[in-house]
Amino acid sequence: MSSTAPTAGPPSAAPDQPTRAGHGFGTLPVFLAAVSTILGAVMFLRFGYAVGHLGLLGSLAMILLAHVVTIPTAMAISEIATNRKVEGGGEYFIISRSFGSRIGAAIGLSLYLSQAISVAFYCIAFAEAFTPLAGHFESLTGMAFEPRMISLPVTVLLVLLMLTKGAALGVKTLYAVVLVLAVSLVLFFLGKPAEGAEGALRWTARIAEPDDFFVVFAICFPAFTGMTAGVGLSGDLAKPARSIPLGTMLGTVVGMLVYVALVWKLSVSAPPELLAGDQLAMSRIALWSPIIPIGLGCATLSSAIGSIIVAPRTLQALGRDGAFLGGFTNRILARGHGDADEPRHATILTALLAITFVSLGDVNLVARLISMFFMVTYGALCTASLLEHFAATPSYRPSFRSRWYLSLLGAVMCLLMMFQMDPIFAVLALLAMGLFYWLTKFTPAGESGGGVAVLLRGVMTQLTRLLQIRLQREESADARGWRPSIIMVSGRTFTGSPLPMRLLGWLAVRQGFGTYLHYVEDFLKPETARQRRALRTRLVELQERDLKGVYVEVMVSPSMRSALAQTLQVPGVSGMENNTVLFGIRHDDNDEVLGEVVEHGLFSANVGKNVLVLRHGDAGFGRRRTLHLWLTWDDDHHAALMVMIGYILLGHKDWRGATIHVFAAIPSDRIEEAHQRFSTMLADGRLPISSKNVRFLPVNSAEEFSGLVESHSANADLVVRSLRRATLESSGADALKRHSGVKGVLFVCSAEKVTIS
Repeated sequence: MSSTAPTAGPPSAAPDQPTRAGHGFGTLPVFLAAVSTILGAVMFLRFGYAVGHLGLLGSLAMILLAHVVTIPTAMAISEIATNRKVEGGGEYFIISRSFGSRIGAAIGLSLYLSQAISVAFYCIAFAEAFTPLAGHFESLTGMAFEPRMISLPVTVLLVLLMLTKGAALGVKTLYAVVLVLAVSLVLFFLGKPAEGAEGALRWTARIAEPDDFFVVFAICFPAFTGMTAGVGLSGDLAKPARSIPLGTMLGTVVGMLVYVALVWKLSVSAPPELLAGDQLAMSRIALWSPIIPIGLGCATLSSAIGSIIVAPRTLQALGRDGAFLGGFTNRILARGHGDADEPRHATILTALLAITFVSLGDVNLVARLISMFFMVTYGALCTASLLEHFAATPSYRPSFRSRWYLSLLGAVMCLLMMFQMDPIFAVLALLAMGLFYWLTKFTPAGESGGGVAVLLRGVMTQLTRLLQIRLQREESADARGWRPSIIMVSGRTFTGSPLPMRLLGWLAVRQGFGTYLHYVEDFLKPETARQRRALRTRLVELQERDLKGVYVEVMVSPSMRSALAQTLQVPGVSGMENNTVLFGIRHDDNDEVLGEVVEHGLFSANVGKNVLVLRHGDAGFGRRRTLHLWLTWDDDHHAALMVMIGYILLGHKDWRGATIHVFAAIPSDRIEEAHQRFSTMLADGRLPISSKNVRFLPVNSAEEFSGLVESHSANADLVVRSLRRATLESSGADALKRHSGVKGVLFVCSAEKVTIS
């Protein structure tokens, strides 16, 4: 059995371990392991209790509800198993190669605990088969019968059997056990009604003070969990991709049909009081009563054998993936013995854990405990299948296909049922898995890459695709729904100031979308393609610091004009059309640089894009506490965009606590009109601008206006003012040199109609 992972899997913790072929079993052992575990201890000991407390209708509802969980899980595990080569570790291998090593290890440890504790559960139940002989034992020995007198020695003998004979003998016993199980069921169904039974169909007959439905469900749920028992043999199967789906699904369906027939037979063959009070009530009905304790003994023994075969192999796979602290621990648990790669060390540890729980002796407590861990595992399997369906990666090509809605149903039901069955145990199980996850970060498994990242990347890709198509189809031209979709193209990414990039991040992080393109002047060819990939890696690193919330890419083009022409024609990362272009300049940039910005700004405005030009100095944005908006008498077309930019900036946490001050420089004879219009805009737009921070200043010339800006906004952290296209065309670079006495200016040229409402 090899521990070598597929593409998304973690590396083996024990590379020196040889690759083994296991026993080469076929499909029948998978089916036998599943059906003998399903039709096991709980069927004999607790289904009479279930019918007595729930009645026939409630028992059928319990079976249906349980299979709402188990059938999607069986389909999910069958689907995932047919998409990849399943090696040793069964369910753990599938989970870890779907979710990645760290999450896989956390869930795998929960799975292992459920399997190891199941050994104790079945050994305790095996001892219950001897309760009819308790009187004979006490009369012969004079000692009170204690089930642990049977369960503890049986556990030890079972472990010795596995250590000496291995899984081959365990699988051979399944044939005999299933035969005895079949005979016991046939004799039960041929039996006559017990004394006091009415012999008629009674849908709701139950005892006077029954237990709650979910209490009964929690106690009986382990009866339905055996469908994946054969998956643990994955490393010993000749054709896992064929045997696992076929054996698992067949075992699940056969188990469900038998249970439906069983509760019907119990309801018509014994009164509720007998069913609720006698855990071996089936023997009162069977054609030959001793066959029920015999069947119980065989079924529980086979289930215990199945668990003691599977649990150590899960633990061995965990060791090979480096899930435990300390290399020595992983090497010991990963080690296999003989040609069949028997996990002897893992079996010894499993035995110690099983003996500990056998000592508790409470079959109901152990049943409720393992139900929680099985629910966690089944929920993880259904979630993996759901994510694979949604991600729709081309590499996911299972030969057996479930349905995404079944996987979703299974995952949701697992979580709901956990808290319905026992909220305290549910919380403890989830906390235990959280603890396992935290501990794995200190292990080799925690250092490996995660398959969950691949899955989620696929999910995000699909979600992005669907949303972009929907967004394009329903894109509205309503100016009231405007939001910024800003693009910035710059060749000074790694040599210039980061301030324009930070502004882009502030404007895009919450209400808008931002795309930053690092420009490389060249033709796209093999050499520049390699350079582009290297630069993109640097950009992604820069993204964490200065471009948070912004999509980054590298654009290779022979000129900035052609780069803009290309980028302005394609949708942004959101699927929306880019509606705004941002440029950055410094106070000390020369006329050549400013001339290029003017040229590219006019080009962008002429093709219908809003233009933002940030001019900044070494002081940056100061303490980010004051934002000054300057409006003039002919800014009607630009005012709404300027105010929206200010509002969006103040929504970012870096500008938390900042204040917007609005200065309206208006000719004296138009102040009253402007005051009324602007007050209405503030009120209708619900903008966070206090009326006391709005000042109307009489001004009658451009020179006077410039003087007012520098006198009132010299200490402002950022000044926002309009930049008309006509001014840019007529004044050129001089238009970007205005207000040199302030720290930073954001020039805004609106090409769209933006409405504040």
